[in-house]
Amino acid sequence: MNYGLRVPLVRVRAGNDRQRNSLVPSSNLLARKKGPPMNDVLETPERNYSSLFVAGLVLAILASIGGLIWSYTLSARLAKSETALAAATQENDKLANAMRETNARLKVTSETLGQSVGMTQKQLETRAADLMRRQQADSSRLQKQQTETRQQIGAVSGEVAGVKTEVGGVKTDVAKTQTDLVATQTQLQSMKGDLGIQSGLIAHNHDELEVLKHKGDRNYYEFTLNKGGKPIPVGIISLELKKADQKKNRFTLNVISDDKKIEKKDKGLNEPVQFYTGKDPMLYELVVNNINKNQVVGYISAPKTIR
Repeated sequence: MNYGLRVPLVRVRAGNDRQRNSLVPSSNLLARKKGPPMNDVLETPERNYSSLFVAGLVLAILASIGGLIWSYTLSARLAKSETALAAATQENDKLANAMRETNARLKVTSETLGQSVGMTQKQLETRAADLMRRQQADSSRLQKQQTETRQQIGAVSGEVAGVKTEVGGVKTDVAKTQTDLVATQTQLQSMKGDLGIQSGLIAHNHDELEVLKHKGDRNYYEFTLNKGGKPIPVGIISLELKKADQKKNRFTLNVISDDKKIEKKDKGLNEPVQFYTGKDPMLYELVVNNINKNQVVGYISAPKTIR
């Protein structure tokens, strides 16, 4: 059978004749080789193409079947979801209708209540707002009053603390005064007067004189005399300053009593100047505690029975 194939010529080196070349048909060479016939070789590609086609066809069929199954399943799920959505929508519609009915009932009840007390809904809201404002105002006023009360209590507490402090200070002053009094009593001395008579206690200043007054043994009269002035009454007598020497702490004065004038000349500071006077003559003492220029300051000690 001629398949229309062109057989090439092949140069073959034959036998041991190296110088001779002969051309032999290539078909003879093909006949010499072992292998299948030419028909089998040419039919093999056709079989392969048929197998591939069948396999592709089977895969296409299987894919189509799978697509149909998936489409059916998806359609079933979609129908189920649409059914559930419709049921939920219907339920929501029922709930919305119930809510509208409830709101309507509440509105009717509120209007009925407002009419029963003579008020509309707006009046009720206004009344409630007014009550809230009053409550807030009362709360603010109460807080303000509480703050003021706390401040007043704090001020009173401060004043009480101040009073306690002052009382403590007074107690301290009293204790100091008592201490000073004891010291003053210790400093008071008894001296002989210009008449040679032992005098009572002598005060050297106003504080010591106050101590003697509180003792109550005698009457004490303070005086201040200026030179050149008229006689000054002190108790039942009168005194007249004649001279005051500040540098030497010496003074001269007249004692006028019972229409008599007694001169006490050149006396010293804190020196007891003694004299007798009265219907029943009793001893008086005069003490000068301070001598200034043309002025003396002192006191007279008189018996207790003389007023």
